[in-house]
Amino acid sequence: MADTTITKVDSKHSPKGKDGEKYLASGIHVAMRMWENEQPGEAKEAATRPYETVGYVLSGRAELHIEGQMVLLEPGNSWVVPKNASHTYKILDTFSAVEATSPPAQVHGREEA
Repeated sequence: MADTTITKVDSKHSPKGKDGEKYLASGIHVAMRMWENEQPGEAKEAATRPYETVGYVLSGRAELHIEGQMVLLEPGNSWVVPKNASHTYKILDTFSAVEATSPPAQVHGREEA
């Protein structure tokens, strides 16, 4: 029988991760999270993650530094960070974005990798 589970998440009541991200709806193979009003500052140390990330910019601007390349992210832009790619973000203007991760980032300590 097919899975018919429906999940609704109200972001006003979403749990937050250690970096301030809000966890949104999460399924078995993909999860969403939102970064709201991230403030400008220096880029954090580059990291690799054991999941793929796709994102969409709602507002603001940021630089995505990935494997020696830089991509400017602005409202309406979407991006992909492949699994295990070395990357970091530098927020240029107060930044909000929604990301989806596959497999879900917050499961089994994947965010700590």
